[in-house]
Amino acid sequence: MQNIRAQFPILKRKVNGKPLAYFDNAATTQKPVSVIDALTRFYREANAPVHRSVYSLGVEATERYEEVRTEVQKFINAKHAEEIIFTGGATESLNIVASSFSEAFLKAGDTVLVGDSDHHAVIVPWQAVAEKKKLKLTFIPVADNGVIDLAAYKTLLKTKPKFVALTYISNVLGVINPVKEMTALAHKAGAAVMIDAAQSVAHTPIDVQKLNCDFLAFSGHKMYGPTGVGVLYGKKELLERMPPRTFGGNMIAEVTREKTTYAPLPAKFEAGTPPIAEVIGLGEAIRFIQKIGFKAIQKTEGELTAYALKSFAKIPELSLLGSKNAQNRIPVFSFIMCGVHPHDIATLLDREGISVRAGHHCAEVLHRRFSITASVRASLTFYNTKAEIDRLREALIRTVKKFNG
Repeated sequence: MQNIRAQFPILKRKVNGKPLAYFDNAATTQKPVSVIDALTRFYREANAPVHRSVYSLGVEATERYEEVRTEVQKFINAKHAEEIIFTGGATESLNIVASSFSEAFLKAGDTVLVGDSDHHAVIVPWQAVAEKKKLKLTFIPVADNGVIDLAAYKTLLKTKPKFVALTYISNVLGVINPVKEMTALAHKAGAAVMIDAAQSVAHTPIDVQKLNCDFLAFSGHKMYGPTGVGVLYGKKELLERMPPRTFGGNMIAEVTREKTTYAPLPAKFEAGTPPIAEVIGLGEAIRFIQKIGFKAIQKTEGELTAYALKSFAKIPELSLLGSKNAQNRIPVFSFIMCGVHPHDIATLLDREGISVRAGHHCAEVLHRRFSITASVRASLTFYNTKAEIDRLREALIRTVKKFNG
C-alpha cells in the first residue's frame, strides 16, 4: 500500500506546514498519476470531438470514448453496453431518472419511496417531481445504528409504491444497506428501483445483474477518476421508453421542421459534446482499481475502519453517529464533540494539516433524524494510514482541551 500511496502526488504536499492527512474521500478522492496522465495525454495527443468526424483524430477519440463504455459495462456487469449512459456525475444521473422515469411511468397519486439517509441529490429531484406531478413522497426511516429499518420498509411497501430510491452506502454513516434484499422486496411490491452507488463504487464490487436494480448511479471523482463525469446504468427496456431530458447534438437521429427523431441508446441521453477527456480518465480509474483489486482494498480499509473506531473510543467527548461496529461498513465516520462546533473542529484540524468535512454533508434529513444540525466527517480510503488516524486522534484530544479546559 505504501507503493500505491506514492502514486498520488498530492499526498506528498504539506498544508499549513504539516504533512497532508486527507480525510474527505467521501466528497472526492485524490487522483493517481495514471489518471492525471490519461487526461493530459488526451489533450496533448488526441483531442477531438466524438461521434461526428470521419478524420483520423475524431475516429480515434470516438473509439477510446466507446471503449470506456465497454469497460464500465464489465466493471458493473451490465448486460448491454448501451445501458451505460455517461453523465456529468451521480447528481445528474439521479436527476435524469427522477425527471424521465416520472414522465414516462408515473401519474398523480402514485407513491415514491426515498430514504432518511439519502443524499440531497436523491431527495430534492423527487420532491420537485412530486410537487409537479402530485405524487406522494414517503421516507424510509433508519434505525439508531444508521441502517435502513427493514421492518418499516416492508410496511411501506404495502402501500404499493411505483418507485423506490435506495442508498447503497450512507455518505454520513458509512453503513452498507442490504440493497439486494430491498430491491427484491420492492420488485415484489411492483416498484422500480434506483440505487445511489456514489459511496460504494470505490469500496465494493458492483454487479447490477445480481442486484437486479433498474437504475444505478455513481460519479468518477469518488473512485479516483476526474470530476465532471458520472454513470447512469439503466435497464435497456426502461431507458428505451423514457424520454430524453436534454436536447441537441448527438442525441438526434433526424430533425425536420415538423419533427425530431431521437437517436437510439445510449446517445438519446448524451446530448451535446460529452466530457470526453473525463470519460477516458474514468476508464483509467477503473483500470487502477482493478489492478489493486477489491480484495486488497477491502482488507486495508477493514483494518483502517477497526483501528479508527478504537481510536475514537478513546475520546470520551466524541459521539459517533450510527454503528460503532467495524463490520458491514466502510471507513466513513461522522461525529460530534461535546462543547465544540463541527466547523471549529474542522478549522483547527486544518491547521494541523488534517482535512475533514464539517456540515450536514448534503444529508440534512439524516442529521435531523439524529437531532443535530451538523457533524464532522472523516472519510478514509485505502491510501490513508494508521499513523494519520493517530494524528487525527491526538489533534481531536487537543481540540477538546482547548475548548473545554
